[in-house]
Amino acid sequence: MEEFLSDISVEEIRKLPLEMFRGDVFVVSDYADFQRAIAMVRRESVLGFDTETKPSFRKGRRNKVSLLQLATDRQAWLFRLSRIGLPRELVSVLENPQIVKIGLALRDDLHSLHALQPFEPRNMIDLQKIVAQYGIKAQGLRKLAAIVLGIRISKAQQVTNWENPILTESQILYAATDAWVCYAIWRKLNSHGADVNLNLP
Repeated sequence: MEEFLSDISVEEIRKLPLEMFRGDVFVVSDYADFQRAIAMVRRESVLGFDTETKPSFRKGRRNKVSLLQLATDRQAWLFRLSRIGLPRELVSVLENPQIVKIGLALRDDLHSLHALQPFEPRNMIDLQKIVAQYGIKAQGLRKLAAIVLGIRISKAQQVTNWENPILTESQILYAATDAWVCYAIWRKLNSHGADVNLNLP
Protein backbone atom coordinates (compact mmCIF):
# COMPACT_ATOMS: atom_id res chain seq x y z
CA MET A 1 0.00 0.00 0.00
CA GLU A 2 1.29 3.44 -0.92
CA GLU A 3 2.32 5.59 2.01
CA PHE A 4 1.07 9.16 2.15
CA LEU A 5 2.26 12.15 4.14
CA SER A 6 0.27 12.73 7.31
CA ASP A 7 0.22 16.47 6.66
CA ILE A 8 1.73 19.05 4.31
CA SER A 9 2.77 22.67 4.71
CA VAL A 10 1.58 25.66 2.72
CA GLU A 11 5.12 26.09 1.40
CA GLU A 12 5.20 22.50 0.12
CA ILE A 13 1.80 22.90 -1.57
CA ARG A 14 3.02 26.01 -3.40
CA LYS A 15 5.70 23.92 -5.11
CA LEU A 16 3.15 21.52 -6.63
CA PRO A 17 1.68 21.96 -10.13
CA LEU A 18 -1.59 23.88 -10.27
CA GLU A 19 -4.36 21.63 -11.56
CA MET A 20 -8.02 22.07 -12.38
CA PHE A 21 -10.89 20.11 -13.87
CA ARG A 22 -10.33 19.57 -17.60
CA GLY A 23 -13.49 17.76 -18.66
CA ASP A 24 -16.84 19.03 -19.89
CA VAL A 25 -18.74 21.33 -17.52
CA PHE A 26 -22.52 21.73 -17.69
CA VAL A 27 -24.00 24.72 -15.85
CA VAL A 28 -27.63 23.92 -15.05
CA SER A 29 -29.73 27.06 -14.71
CA ASP A 30 -33.17 26.12 -16.01
CA TYR A 31 -35.52 23.18 -16.39
CA ALA A 32 -34.43 22.28 -19.92
CA ASP A 33 -30.77 22.21 -18.84
CA PHE A 34 -31.76 20.16 -15.82
CA GLN A 35 -33.51 17.43 -17.78
CA ARG A 36 -30.47 16.94 -20.01
CA ALA A 37 -28.07 16.97 -17.07
CA ILE A 38 -29.96 14.61 -14.78
CA ALA A 39 -30.21 12.03 -17.58
CA MET A 40 -26.40 11.99 -17.77
CA VAL A 41 -25.91 11.98 -13.99
CA ARG A 42 -28.18 8.97 -13.50
CA ARG A 43 -25.91 6.86 -15.69
CA GLU A 44 -22.94 7.30 -13.35
CA SER A 45 -22.11 4.93 -10.50
CA VAL A 46 -19.58 7.18 -8.68
CA LEU A 47 -19.76 10.97 -8.37
CA GLY A 48 -17.70 13.62 -6.66
CA PHE A 49 -19.94 15.93 -4.65
CA ASP A 50 -19.76 19.47 -3.29
CA THR A 51 -21.87 22.56 -2.69
CA GLU A 52 -21.26 26.31 -2.70
CA THR A 53 -23.06 29.01 -0.73
CA LYS A 54 -22.99 32.76 -1.17
CA PRO A 55 -20.88 34.07 1.72
CA SER A 56 -22.56 36.09 4.43
CA PHE A 57 -20.55 38.71 6.23
CA ARG A 58 -23.21 39.28 8.88
CA LYS A 59 -22.74 37.44 12.16
CA GLY A 60 -25.24 34.65 12.72
CA ARG A 61 -26.62 34.73 9.19
CA ARG A 62 -26.09 31.98 6.62
CA ASN A 63 -27.43 32.12 3.09
CA LYS A 64 -29.20 29.25 1.39
CA VAL A 65 -27.02 26.89 -0.63
CA SER A 66 -26.52 28.27 -4.14
CA LEU A 67 -24.87 25.48 -6.09
CA LEU A 68 -24.61 21.69 -6.02
CA GLN A 69 -21.77 20.12 -7.98
CA LEU A 70 -21.41 16.52 -9.15
CA ALA A 71 -18.45 15.30 -11.17
CA THR A 72 -16.53 12.37 -12.63
CA ASP A 73 -13.11 12.65 -14.25
CA ARG A 74 -14.79 13.47 -17.58
CA GLN A 75 -17.86 15.57 -16.79
CA ALA A 76 -19.07 17.98 -14.13
CA TRP A 77 -22.59 19.28 -13.55
CA LEU A 78 -23.18 22.53 -11.66
CA PHE A 79 -26.79 22.73 -10.51
CA ARG A 80 -27.74 26.34 -9.71
CA LEU A 81 -30.11 25.65 -6.82
CA SER A 82 -30.72 29.37 -6.37
CA ARG A 83 -32.41 29.22 -9.79
CA ILE A 84 -33.98 25.76 -10.01
CA GLY A 85 -34.45 24.79 -6.36
CA LEU A 86 -33.74 21.18 -5.38
CA PRO A 87 -35.73 19.07 -7.86
CA ARG A 88 -37.01 15.68 -6.80
CA GLU A 89 -35.01 13.96 -9.55
CA LEU A 90 -31.79 15.38 -8.08
CA VAL A 91 -32.82 14.33 -4.59
CA SER A 92 -33.34 10.80 -5.92
CA VAL A 93 -29.67 10.71 -6.96
CA LEU A 94 -28.60 11.70 -3.43
CA GLU A 95 -30.89 9.01 -2.01
CA ASN A 96 -29.88 6.30 -4.49
CA PRO A 97 -27.79 3.62 -2.73
CA GLN A 98 -26.49 2.40 -6.11
CA ILE A 99 -24.70 5.71 -6.80
CA VAL A 100 -21.66 6.50 -4.63
CA LYS A 101 -21.31 10.20 -3.78
CA ILE A 102 -17.94 11.34 -2.41
CA GLY A 103 -17.47 14.67 -0.64
CA LEU A 104 -15.62 16.35 2.19
CA ALA A 105 -17.10 17.51 5.51
CA LEU A 106 -20.51 16.36 4.31
CA ARG A 107 -22.50 17.32 7.38
CA ASP A 108 -22.51 21.02 6.54
CA ASP A 109 -23.36 20.37 2.91
CA LEU A 110 -26.21 18.04 3.77
CA HIS A 111 -27.53 20.37 6.45
CA SER A 112 -27.73 23.17 3.86
CA LEU A 113 -29.51 20.93 1.37
CA HIS A 114 -31.96 19.71 3.99
CA ALA A 115 -32.98 23.33 4.53
CA LEU A 116 -34.30 23.27 0.94
CA GLN A 117 -35.93 19.84 1.12
CA PRO A 118 -35.76 16.95 3.60
CA PHE A 119 -34.29 13.73 2.22
CA GLU A 120 -32.38 10.62 3.29
CA PRO A 121 -28.86 10.60 1.79
CA ARG A 122 -27.53 7.15 0.94
CA ASN A 123 -24.07 5.92 -0.03
CA MET A 124 -22.46 9.27 0.76
CA ILE A 125 -18.75 8.92 1.55
CA ASP A 126 -16.97 11.59 3.59
CA LEU A 127 -13.27 11.71 2.77
CA GLN A 128 -12.51 13.12 6.21
CA LYS A 129 -13.68 9.80 7.66
CA ILE A 130 -11.48 7.56 5.51
CA VAL A 131 -8.12 9.27 5.05
CA ALA A 132 -7.02 8.27 8.55
CA GLN A 133 -6.77 4.68 7.23
CA TYR A 134 -3.71 5.92 5.35
CA GLY A 135 -2.23 7.81 8.28
CA ILE A 136 -3.35 11.14 6.82
CA LYS A 137 -4.17 13.69 9.50
CA ALA A 138 -4.88 16.62 7.17
CA GLN A 139 -8.56 17.35 6.63
CA GLY A 140 -8.94 20.23 4.15
CA LEU A 141 -9.48 19.58 0.45
CA ARG A 142 -6.46 21.61 -0.67
CA LYS A 143 -4.16 19.58 1.59
CA LEU A 144 -5.74 16.25 0.64
CA ALA A 145 -5.38 17.05 -3.05
CA ALA A 146 -1.71 17.79 -2.46
CA ILE A 147 -1.04 14.70 -0.34
CA VAL A 148 -3.01 12.12 -2.32
CA LEU A 149 -2.87 13.48 -5.88
CA GLY A 150 0.31 15.57 -5.77
CA ILE A 151 -1.45 18.65 -7.15
CA ARG A 152 -2.25 22.18 -6.03
CA ILE A 153 -5.80 23.47 -6.39
CA SER A 154 -6.88 27.09 -6.13
CA LYS A 155 -9.34 28.20 -3.44
CA ALA A 156 -9.44 31.81 -4.68
CA GLN A 157 -13.12 31.70 -5.68
CA GLN A 158 -14.41 30.22 -2.43
CA VAL A 159 -15.93 33.42 -1.03
CA THR A 160 -17.23 34.88 -4.29
CA ASN A 161 -20.93 35.51 -5.00
CA TRP A 162 -22.39 32.18 -6.09
CA GLU A 163 -25.71 33.86 -6.88
CA ASN A 164 -24.29 36.08 -9.60
CA PRO A 165 -26.64 36.23 -12.63
CA ILE A 166 -23.86 34.63 -14.66
CA LEU A 167 -21.08 32.61 -13.04
CA THR A 168 -17.60 33.62 -14.12
CA GLU A 169 -15.30 31.17 -15.86
CA SER A 170 -13.15 31.14 -12.72
CA GLN A 171 -16.15 30.26 -10.54
CA ILE A 172 -17.19 27.49 -12.93
CA LEU A 173 -13.73 25.93 -12.96
CA TYR A 174 -13.39 26.25 -9.19
CA ALA A 175 -16.74 24.58 -8.52
CA ALA A 176 -16.13 21.77 -11.00
CA THR A 177 -12.63 21.20 -9.65
CA ASP A 178 -13.77 20.83 -6.03
CA ALA A 179 -16.24 18.07 -6.94
CA TRP A 180 -13.80 16.38 -9.32
CA VAL A 181 -10.98 16.39 -6.74
CA CYS A 182 -13.21 14.52 -4.27
CA TYR A 183 -13.86 11.92 -6.97
CA ALA A 184 -10.15 11.70 -7.89
CA ILE A 185 -9.00 11.33 -4.28
CA TRP A 186 -11.51 8.53 -3.66
CA ARG A 187 -10.45 6.75 -6.84
CA LYS A 188 -6.77 6.97 -5.90
CA LEU A 189 -7.39 5.69 -2.37
CA ASN A 190 -9.70 2.98 -3.65
CA SER A 191 -6.99 1.73 -6.00
CA HIS A 192 -4.76 0.99 -3.01
CA GLY A 193 -7.02 -1.54 -1.42
CA ALA A 194 -8.27 0.02 1.80
CA ASP A 195 -11.96 -0.18 2.66
CA VAL A 196 -13.00 3.30 1.65
CA ASN A 197 -16.67 2.46 1.11
CA LEU A 198 -17.63 3.91 4.44
CA ASN A 199 -21.04 5.58 4.47
CA LEU A 200 -21.82 8.70 6.42
CA PRO A 201 -23.57 7.55 9.59
